[in-house]
Amino acid sequence: MKNSETERYLEWIRAGLTQPGKTQIGLARHLNIAHPQITQLLKGRRRLKVDEVPRIADYLGIAAPTDDGGDEIIRVPLVSWVSAGEMADQAAVVDLDDYPTVTVSRLHPSRWIALRVDGPSMNKISPPDSLIFVDLNDKRLVSNGCYVIADETGAATYKRYRPNDDRPFQPASYEDIPAPHLEGAITVIGRVRRSIIDM
Repeated sequence: MKNSETERYLEWIRAGLTQPGKTQIGLARHLNIAHPQITQLLKGRRRLKVDEVPRIADYLGIAAPTDDGGDEIIRVPLVSWVSAGEMADQAAVVDLDDYPTVTVSRLHPSRWIALRVDGPSMNKISPPDSLIFVDLNDKRLVSNGCYVIADETGAATYKRYRPNDDRPFQPASYEDIPAPHLEGAITVIGRVRRSIIDM
């Protein structure tokens, strides 16, 4: 595999391992290899074998990246902010089939929702009324990554993660907007991987 293709597959595996119940040890057992080999794979120090891809997809429960780099057009549920907040409650069952969809291409295989941005708090990245695409399987916090999060009240918001700030979830705005006041524990709904202006 080319370097860019390998990184695409590794990103897919990393995202899949963020799902509840999916672990490096479990993947190693599924592939019948030693756990350190998975660690080496994810660090880019071990080559991904072609015959491992379908077995990894079977374990993760999400399709492998397509050979064409993800040009497949998919339909993504367009969810309200209220419904996004409900996803923070483990007991809540949110049936994504109940929502209207938007079509999009070049998203890596995962579980996606779309949200329409309201307000200027992230307008450096996503102007008001743009659409953001949220990878529900990617909850890893990365400095300067953008996330949809919810607090204990179920209120969802879209912010950039700045781990060295007093309040780590910060606006990215041309306006002087303070960081949100969040109640109690924070749940990461998913990482925002794309923002587009819906024309």
